[in-house]
Amino acid sequence: MEATRVQLAQGVYLTYLPARKFKTSLLSAQFVTPLRQDTAGANALLAAVLRRGTVSCPDMGALSARMDHLYDASIDYTVRKKGENQCVGFVASFIDDCYAPGGERLLEPVAELLGELVCDPVTFHGRFVPEYFDSEKTNLLEAIRSLINDKRDWADSRLLSALCAGEAYAIPRLGDEETVDKLQALKVYDQYRQMISTAPMEIIYSGSADLERVRLALAAAFATLPREEVRAISAAEPHIGRETVQYVEDAMDVTQGKLGMGFSCGSSDMPALLMGNTLFGGSSNSKLFLNVREKLSLCYYASSLYHRQKGLITVSSGIEFQNYQKAYDEIMAQLEAVQKGQLEDWELEGARSTLLNSYATIGDSQGKLENFYLGQAATGRSETPEELAQAVSDMTAERICRAMETVRLDTVYFLKGKEAEA
Repeated sequence: MEATRVQLAQGVYLTYLPARKFKTSLLSAQFVTPLRQDTAGANALLAAVLRRGTVSCPDMGALSARMDHLYDASIDYTVRKKGENQCVGFVASFIDDCYAPGGERLLEPVAELLGELVCDPVTFHGRFVPEYFDSEKTNLLEAIRSLINDKRDWADSRLLSALCAGEAYAIPRLGDEETVDKLQALKVYDQYRQMISTAPMEIIYSGSADLERVRLALAAAFATLPREEVRAISAAEPHIGRETVQYVEDAMDVTQGKLGMGFSCGSSDMPALLMGNTLFGGSSNSKLFLNVREKLSLCYYASSLYHRQKGLITVSSGIEFQNYQKAYDEIMAQLEAVQKGQLEDWELEGARSTLLNSYATIGDSQGKLENFYLGQAATGRSETPEELAQAVSDMTAERICRAMETVRLDTVYFLKGKEAEA
């Protein structure tokens, strides 16, 4: 699929993805703003509040009725973390014009409604409607508090916050409970006005409409969008590895330990590190999965993730408390095996196949396409899935080893049971 990226206005960009194989069209509008401790919660909250109504459709009932008239179109708000940026906005899905009854055009009215949600929200005395604000604030607080209920996700987030302490990458996409709890409607409305004036906006379209028609529809929909001193999208600052390994522990009422390990990567060879991580713990054929989990039964689960924006690899595992040292040692042994090139041909080809398949399937889903191209735009990358797939196809074992040799342990996090403290 050939993507076209064009500038529509100051700080407003369109990624155009022509597609006729889908029965739906997708239209996404996202503001890209730096992740900051003092604004992350407000940004997450305002996305939900904006979705509650516009001047012409001042409540959820009126919005639903309008979307029903558009053959059950849907518009959902999104809050995503891409590198050290927070992406806040909406994703609309609607019947593609090729399949609309009577040849009706739906792009224009959907774009118009999207523009109203962004530019013309319903307000009360110069701020968000108190009822909507209070309701969505409660929902956001509950969402933040509920994160601790999934101990695997909680441990992963605690590892990342310790690993990247003092860096924007450590900030959760929804913000923190203390900051959100103090938010007031007027402050969040002021944050909204600042965001739509200064934050870059990324619009992504996938469907059968031609580029010029999409441009005209969006120009009309966002004609009143204020653009004042639009900031450039900020690139993630590379993580600087610690000179000595940092160890962090939490004790909770849990029956299974969570061992997380964070590594800094000294190489800038992203495709090689991606392949190396896939061999290490990024697939069901990886060394962590086959050896630490399956062969040695030291973990209930064990996997690794490569954070390309920050040059980090993190390991997530669930273990019996008494297996901490054995699991730790074996995870390090498997990393060393990758670093030394102790790789069978089937391992290398299995990792290559895993990545090639993931890139090949991006084009089968409009949601995956939107998420991929938003991530590229929000992190300053321009590679297409096809270009990334080619880099993986050309990858050699020697290149992987050179990149993985730069991987160093930085932070270890362990979630243990309270009885282990006694």
